[in-house]
Amino acid sequence: MRNILLGIIIAMVIVFGLQYCEYKKENLESIHLSAALIQKELKNVGKLVVTEGSFAQVYTYKDSKDLLYGLIDSRKKAMIVVNAKANIAYDLSKVKTEIDEQTKTVTITNIPEPELTINPDIEYYDITQDYLNQFTAADYNKIKKRIEKSLRKKIEASDLRTNAENRLISELQKIYILTNALDWTLKYNTSKIECEAELRALKL
Repeated sequence: MRNILLGIIIAMVIVFGLQYCEYKKENLESIHLSAALIQKELKNVGKLVVTEGSFAQVYTYKDSKDLLYGLIDSRKKAMIVVNAKANIAYDLSKVKTEIDEQTKTVTITNIPEPELTINPDIEYYDITQDYLNQFTAADYNKIKKRIEKSLRKKIEASDLRTNAENRLISELQKIYILTNALDWTLKYNTSKIECEAELRALKL
């Protein structure tokens, strides 16, 4: 009788042991599958997030030179019309992430700085110049640099950067939605993201 009881106990231990091992195996496979899915999503959002804007401005350029100790004033001037395309981009392929399968945590450790690109179309009108003070290649380069500096300042003060940040957040929300659906945790550096509002409130 004792041998039968001992045999039943051993059989039960073996059965429960096999079931536990099977459960752990399935759980581990599920975690690996989730990690692979998250890695795929991170790769999918690894693209440029671009916000483009158009800017137009009119400039007047004037230059004068005193010749012969101020006896002659030689001048040149031009009206310049600028139509520029500007875009702000985040290269999300440079986003750095860490995936911890044990704690089921995805941590975004770095987001690259936005890249501002300006492509001005410059047209010159009403050009007047004296024989002794004519436009040169150096003048055109100087004008272009001034225009780009002015445009950059104007663009920084516009809502173009804000729009680009909103596009960036929209891409990062895809990661949050996926991790949340898989019962994983999303963090940005040390900050735990528990809702989409917290993601929007981050200082990126």
